[in-house]
Amino acid sequence: RALLSCTHTAENAVAPPEVIALLADLTAAIEPQFAPAAWRIVEAARTVGLLSLTCTPRAGVLTLGYGIAPAHQGRGLAGAALAEFVQWAWTEPRIHVLKAETAVDNLPSQAVLRRNGFRTVGRRVDAEDGALLCWQLDRWPKAP
Repeated sequence: RALLSCTHTAENAVAPPEVIALLADLTAAIEPQFAPAAWRIVEAARTVGLLSLTCTPRAGVLTLGYGIAPAHQGRGLAGAALAEFVQWAWTEPRIHVLKAETAVDNLPSQAVLRRNGFRTVGRRVDAEDGALLCWQLDRWPKAP
């Protein structure tokens, strides 16, 4: 909730206030079952992005989302944050699979996932977000 009190220009804002409020509520709902459920992406002591779970984990599967403020995009921050998150996740014995979704036209986010070992496992259409690619990273890769 601390991010709700931050005031930034649109270019430096991590997300619109209503999205931050939604993420804060989601984190509060998830954390009784799994904590932490959200992480700040920080550069030079300033929050420039967020990485968070998008639903309550089930059977060792974490579904995550992330975003970087527009003024800080294109500099590798999301990729570096996701790499650190993956490294942390595999130290947690309760986590076996990481999942994410991207818009079919969000090529930069797809590249971030691909560089971190995620592979596409399907597509779906969301009423709010439209066509999405579904991504997955398994702790123990499946045999071919």
